[in-house]
Amino acid sequence: MQHYASKYKQHYVQILKLAGPIVAAQLGAIITGYADTIMVGRYSTQALAAASLVNNVFNLMILMTLGFSYGITPLIGPLHARGDARGMGSMLRNALAANAAYAALLMAVWTALYCNLHRLGMPSELLPMVRSYYAIVLWSMVPLALINALRQYADAVGHTSLAMWIMTAGNVMNIAGNYALIYGRWGAPELGLDGAGISTLAARVAMAAAFAAALLLMRRHRQATRQAMKARTSRGEIMRVTRLSLPISMQMGMETGVFTAASLMVARLGANTLAAYQVLVMLGSIGFMVYYAVGAAASIKIAHCCGTGDTAGVRAAAHVGYVLILACAATASLTFVAGGRWIVAAFTPDPAVQAIALGVMWLLAAYQFGDATQVAFANALRGIGQSMPVMRIAFVSYVAVGIPLLHVLAFTVGWGISGIYAGFVVALLMAGVLFARSFYSALRRQQRNN
Repeated sequence: MQHYASKYKQHYVQILKLAGPIVAAQLGAIITGYADTIMVGRYSTQALAAASLVNNVFNLMILMTLGFSYGITPLIGPLHARGDARGMGSMLRNALAANAAYAALLMAVWTALYCNLHRLGMPSELLPMVRSYYAIVLWSMVPLALINALRQYADAVGHTSLAMWIMTAGNVMNIAGNYALIYGRWGAPELGLDGAGISTLAARVAMAAAFAAALLLMRRHRQATRQAMKARTSRGEIMRVTRLSLPISMQMGMETGVFTAASLMVARLGANTLAAYQVLVMLGSIGFMVYYAVGAAASIKIAHCCGTGDTAGVRAAAHVGYVLILACAATASLTFVAGGRWIVAAFTPDPAVQAIALGVMWLLAAYQFGDATQVAFANALRGIGQSMPVMRIAFVSYVAVGIPLLHVLAFTVGWGISGIYAGFVVALLMAGVLFARSFYSALRRQQRNN
């Protein structure tokens, strides 16, 4: 035990120090999302229905742009570890260009969808409200892409608290703006759902401006950002960013796609089952956000070790990150099993919905460990700059195996929503095992090459 402590203590301390602010920022975003839903729902049922449709459409785009920005960490981290300010500045400039181009491409796709909203079969009375809110949220994706890129740069150099403070302030601004603009308080006009969209847009613009100002003015970032302003946009570096970032974006998109496909399957099982599924997804998303925050912290430490050629440090950081994420998963699982009755009751008073959700709670608890494993080693692979295996494994586990398995277990075998969650257990654990195998294989190859 003493040997273990002496070997890993430093890694535990460093990763926890990096992870704390990331966890706080992620949980703040979740709380803001819940607050948005509650305030829009209290305005009108139609506004809630329109917001639900638009937000579900944009969740995929949000996660894909976030995943694309994750490629910045393994590029900036090693440069920071070597003290290469000029290289950091050049990479930052080209990473911003790559992220902007990717966001523009996705916005073009979502604009095409906007032009075809009338073909989705939604109630005609909702269409004007959906169109207006959709257009506002679409424009808010521009500052969001900038936020993602600048945040990943700050995280990559170990300044994770910057995102915590800026995003906390932005979330507070968003909630206050919602209250003023949805209901017409404090002298503001009553704009209903459009008010929620404008508040989101304003908060994202403010956060993007705050990130840019902090990186330009703070002494610890000033040297690299000045180099970024002097650097030239390089097609080669943009392609390097894209080659690393695009597979991560696709992986997150495919993972999200499994849950989107599952929601369509669950809709066939009835309204009560769908309501129970929504409660379970919300509970699972809290665990996922915490796991990803710890995994992101571990990937930063791994990237720094890669920059100095410390293969043993890479292995130790991956081990510590996995242990911490497993501890979080165990805590979540015990909470779901022991307190499930009270947790579900807080979301819905309907006894039928509660019974369905509680019947699946043990499977929700079980899939936390597969989720923890895939998050830990997907981030470990990202930390060493190996993103292509992440995309290939995600396709096999989530799309080729996961989605068909969900359907078979839910409908062919007849397990219903229990089959959906049993399929999640298998797909997530399969991805986790394959990610881990790929990570340790890549480490062995690096050791042989060195």
